[in-house]
Amino acid sequence: MTPYKAKSFNLSGLNGISDKTLEMHFKLYEGYVDQTNKLSGQLEEITRSGKASGTNPAFAEITRWLGFEYNGMILHEYYFGNLKAQASAQPSGELKQALERSFGSIDVFFTEFKAVGAMRGVGWAILFQDPATGKLSNHWISLHQDGNPAGFKPLLVMDVWEHAFLLDYKPADRGKYMDAFISNVDWEAVQRRFKAAAAERPAALAA
Repeated sequence: MTPYKAKSFNLSGLNGISDKTLEMHFKLYEGYVDQTNKLSGQLEEITRSGKASGTNPAFAEITRWLGFEYNGMILHEYYFGNLKAQASAQPSGELKQALERSFGSIDVFFTEFKAVGAMRGVGWAILFQDPATGKLSNHWISLHQDGNPAGFKPLLVMDVWEHAFLLDYKPADRGKYMDAFISNVDWEAVQRRFKAAAAERPAALAA
């Protein structure tokens, strides 16, 4: 098995998200990478030894646990990957048009996206694209692996677990963190994800 390697993200100087928060957040992300490698290795060993079975408690628990760690790793890569210091303020081009088609206007999209992020509990607010229809929609993901719509493509990922903002904002000030997050969105990165997702759609649906 080729192990996963933690990626590096140069995000110093973000608006409203401190370097101290980023340093802590990167360490947490690296923990997900380490755990993903550890659990993957354990599952591989169990399988090689012929002990892979739904009635094997170790196999079942590690398999479920891996979903949490792996998705935690990947969602953090999406999150860090759609941030940028001195980012452009608004989506543009084909992405803007797709948001307007799906939500009616950019303002409605932002309002709904922040409303999802403001839901009680900890988790993620994610803008997805439906690969079958091309429609964009916002979703709440709780424990990394819970709530992901199968096959949908993540375009914009916002971490709203409290570790993402508690060094900078009080728990009751999650809205201020979300405003800071949106001000740092790298819309060019989101646009690239949108184009990549569109390119994967069947030709008959891409029009």
